[in-house]
Amino acid sequence: MIQLASSASQDLFEAALRFAERQLRALIERHPDFYPMYTAGGRWRHTGEAWTHWCDGFLPGMLWIVYARQPQGSPESRWWREQAIRYSLPLEPRKLDRAVHDLGFLFMSSYYRWYGFTPDPTLKAVVVEAGRTMALRFQEKGRYLRSFVSADSLFIDIMMNVGIVFFAARETGDRALLDIALHHCHTTRRVLVRGDGSTAHEGLFDPETGEFLKQTTHQGYRGDSCWSRGLAWALYGFGTAYSFARDPALLSTAEACADFYIRHTPPDGVPPWDYDAPPETRGLADTSAAAIAASGLFQLSSLLVDAAKGHLYRETARHILATLCRDWLGESDSQWEGILKGGVYHIHKNLGVNESVMWGEYFFLEALDLVCAGPWC
Repeated sequence: MIQLASSASQDLFEAALRFAERQLRALIERHPDFYPMYTAGGRWRHTGEAWTHWCDGFLPGMLWIVYARQPQGSPESRWWREQAIRYSLPLEPRKLDRAVHDLGFLFMSSYYRWYGFTPDPTLKAVVVEAGRTMALRFQEKGRYLRSFVSADSLFIDIMMNVGIVFFAARETGDRALLDIALHHCHTTRRVLVRGDGSTAHEGLFDPETGEFLKQTTHQGYRGDSCWSRGLAWALYGFGTAYSFARDPALLSTAEACADFYIRHTPPDGVPPWDYDAPPETRGLADTSAAAIAASGLFQLSSLLVDAAKGHLYRETARHILATLCRDWLGESDSQWEGILKGGVYHIHKNLGVNESVMWGEYFFLEALDLVCAGPWC
């Protein structure tokens, strides 16, 4: 169980942000126009397998976060904005990409942030179109957005992408899009979130009838285990869905996942790669799951009416971030190209195990930005 320590100094978080900026600048100067996924031996550029093409939005998203932290109108502000645009623009054709279920990751981190700084209707139109494309994954029989694997497959990860369908529904007033997003959330809640707040990675359906068949996994230990990154996706994703739909069932689901995380994660706040991992890998942490959970807990704390629980979630997020800043930064290794060590991509394929991973980098930076700029400073 997570045990909260005394509140961390803001200096710790600010120093981590400065290190993150240095690493980002070095990345785009060393590997221009390259969109990394995970490091190998601490290096971004390598020949390792990707499995699926889902991470390109995280780098521009990080550049937008850093841009927003610069003094308005300064040379630094102009430089970071130029880089953010440079890395966002090539993503636009993927608004029609039907091969992945990750259009939220691609566009909510990049174009959605860009639109927040520049209310240009052409930018909003890209995000809306990506949301419409995402909605085409909907399976009427079963009522879920299918994964990239097959039509009978539902991933917990899609809870982090359904937000782009909610956005498209809100901006266009399209009730059909809203219904798709809500149906997906309720199906995921029913079949992948267990009574104790733990989650399964994947659910399989009978494509002919829509009957739910079983929980299984690609990245967790077993079908009935709790893969920690999937739990973090659910914690964050159900909170985001609630922020759009204001459906109390979605908020209570996010809370259940958060409470499981707090009860079952080690005292320092960084979970094992799977909560049910066998002894030989039980000690392998996943800092990317911790970073996602920290950012998701900040969001969740702002959505709650219960002030005491909101305080618990905020302090837990700060505690997780403090651990990541003290124990897991790549700063201790001058040859390490990433920001946050200890991430896990795909343990069974031996991809990005105990490395820097781009989603870990993005959500770590997002959480640092929140803790250094939000009401919980």
